[in-house]
Amino acid sequence: MKNNSSFIETNKTTSCSHAAPPACGCGTVKSRRRGDGAPRLQWLPVMLFGALCALASSFAAERKPNVIIFLADDLGYAGLGVTGCKDIPTPHIDSIAKNGVQFTDGYATHCVCSPSRAGLMSGRYQHRYGFEHNSGPERFAAENFGLPRTEPTLAERLKAAGYATGMMGKWHIGFKEGLRPHERGFDYHYGFLSGARTYMPGKADNDPLIRNGQTVTDEKEYLTDAFAREAVAFLDRSKDKPFFLYLAFNAVHSPMEATEPYMARFPKLTGTRRIHAGMVAAMDDAVGRVLGKVRALGQEENTLIFFYSDNGGPTPQTTASNEPLRGYKAQFYEGGIREPFVAQWKGKLPAGMVYREMVMGFDCHATALAAAGVPLPTDKPLDGVNLLPFLLGKQTGRPHDQLFWRAGEKHAARVGDWKLVQERGNEVELFNLKDDIGEKTDLAAKEPAKLKELQAAYAAWDKQMKPAQWVRQDGRTQTGGKRGKAAGGIEERFKQYDKNGDGKLTPEEFPTPDFKQMDKNNDGVLTLDEVRAHYATRRQKTK
Repeated sequence: MKNNSSFIETNKTTSCSHAAPPACGCGTVKSRRRGDGAPRLQWLPVMLFGALCALASSFAAERKPNVIIFLADDLGYAGLGVTGCKDIPTPHIDSIAKNGVQFTDGYATHCVCSPSRAGLMSGRYQHRYGFEHNSGPERFAAENFGLPRTEPTLAERLKAAGYATGMMGKWHIGFKEGLRPHERGFDYHYGFLSGARTYMPGKADNDPLIRNGQTVTDEKEYLTDAFAREAVAFLDRSKDKPFFLYLAFNAVHSPMEATEPYMARFPKLTGTRRIHAGMVAAMDDAVGRVLGKVRALGQEENTLIFFYSDNGGPTPQTTASNEPLRGYKAQFYEGGIREPFVAQWKGKLPAGMVYREMVMGFDCHATALAAAGVPLPTDKPLDGVNLLPFLLGKQTGRPHDQLFWRAGEKHAARVGDWKLVQERGNEVELFNLKDDIGEKTDLAAKEPAKLKELQAAYAAWDKQMKPAQWVRQDGRTQTGGKRGKAAGGIEERFKQYDKNGDGKLTPEEFPTPDFKQMDKNNDGVLTLDEVRAHYATRRQKTK
């Protein structure tokens, strides 16, 4: 037998608590000890290295949570499986609700794209700084259009807190130098600046794809797929620090374009509905790719995720369904502003929760800051509310007792279960949403006291807001609405409106009350022949 001065190999091990020991080299380490129990000094570096790994693991556990906001475009309230869609599966987006929270009364801050996105990025009613209307095509937009530099974006706030910040997709809240995504807090942006563009690679469009301000000309993928690719790459590059990803889809906004592989999933659907289904499927796959990357990075339980839509669906043009709600995009009935709205933070938020109180898009902003430990601003208080205490049962009551909307002469107010709607050209209407979610029964005459209460609430809010700083501009406003040679003729005016140069006009490109009447084949777009025929008929009637 060897004496006590000899070395004895023991089974004692030193283990590293690092999340991935093989990667750090801190697996089980055999230790050789003297017979008297004293460790040899030559093993001290190994022991110290193990301690450092444990310390690194502790720091990793304290990493700030990541934030992801998926924003759909023109997706109707019934556009997801979880909100009632029967013919278009959305398993990846639905999984966010399954693993987290579905908000039944989730609202956008406006009924059209641009102001709604401004409200999200600023965390405040966009009316506080006069951002009340869409821009129209970039080449016609008002000189002062855009989110003012005086309104910090969510990206700017999170970047200052040490976050990697990336945006993919549609911006639509500033065209000019100093107002673009890479100049408003995003380390990386891949997308476009305006309200709509083609999804198809190689197709001419007036609104170019850009990467951090530089035009991109070599995109080969369907646009929704390209945004997913860029988002996943951003997450991979940013894995060593907390990240904020804003994936602002232009799906399912017109133009109605989907690739055949996506449409092939829906052999029983036809026409515009089949195209819409393909566009939704592409968006759902994109969400799935991002969620999969978060899981692969081991960050699923450290990532707060939101998904909602910027406004309701324009059903007659795209088939995006707002059932059982009344109204469409560009209206303040529920169908124009109540959205599919879900959130997830695995391990933090309860799974499968259905939350029935009012929330609004700008609450994502406030909740993200609170999760990141960023103090909420006091110089310009947010209108958004941190939802976490309400969802975790730490705070009772409602996040909001009142919500308001305004677009020129039309407006709306929700106070509790009651809703006031003043649509353009209509008498003021009053609804009880608890009993009448479809806004079918106007109670203004029967409930004068309640009507007066909501009108007073709206008036008080309206006084705090700033007047609109611009109106939507397009070819008609630039030519004073004149026809004939003064406006360049029908063909020239058609080209002016045809923003993406595809030879067709969408409702966004050509917003007119006569759109449905002009759209003879009900395909959701207007051809030059349809426009010519419409105005020829009008001329005949005036003779």
